[in-house]
Amino acid sequence: MNMPLNTSANISDPIAQARYNMIEQQIRPWNVLDFDVLELLAEVHRENFVPPAYRSLAFMDMEVPLLGDDAEEAVRLGLSMLQPRVEARILQDLQVKSTDRVLEIGAGSGYMAALLAYRAERVVSLEINPELAEMARENLRDAGVQNAEVRLGDGARDAIADGPFDVIVLSGSVAEVPSALLSLLRDGGRLGAIVGSDPVMRFTVTRRTGDRFETTSPWDTIAPRLVGFPEPSGFTF
Repeated sequence: MNMPLNTSANISDPIAQARYNMIEQQIRPWNVLDFDVLELLAEVHRENFVPPAYRSLAFMDMEVPLLGDDAEEAVRLGLSMLQPRVEARILQDLQVKSTDRVLEIGAGSGYMAALLAYRAERVVSLEINPELAEMARENLRDAGVQNAEVRLGDGARDAIADGPFDVIVLSGSVAEVPSALLSLLRDGGRLGAIVGSDPVMRFTVTRRTGDRFETTSPWDTIAPRLVGFPEPSGFTF
């Protein structure tokens, strides 16, 4: 039997109640059953990684805008957080361990980097948008996370000197898994990315064994694009 978190008892704080409802009503029903992941979602306060203007949306089943006054435009441009259930399922499926070195592409507000940092040895998170990079740094600092570093950079094009990595996470969607990032995986490492084009995208895990790469696509979702990664060229006649 999958027991609910102990935080269900006598919750008088409305924010704590909203967080609990997010975990029990959105995340757990989406096959996130790893109790360590569920406890981590209760411990790392998502609302502290959301801009004040959008804090009321922190626990909703939606992409939360991070910049600008136009929420729909921010999401369209990828200036948003992934849905909570998507973040949780990614974290569960990649099975991050305490000895892992992790690379994240797309720091956003720093929330996923914080979740990863609680489970990993070290996290390097690249963010192409300077305003978001600074936001992520401040949020991680305020949360007391010391083993995650946010760098301003283009994950699609910049050389990344810290590899190899045990885990690579793309916090947004791409048309295809980038081969340059696969080359940064350590033997036994895994890369998680939401791959495809709207309306068909799948979360894809690629595991490296020597020179071989094995791919599984365990679930479907839709997510905003990561900036800078190539799109398919389409048909030519």
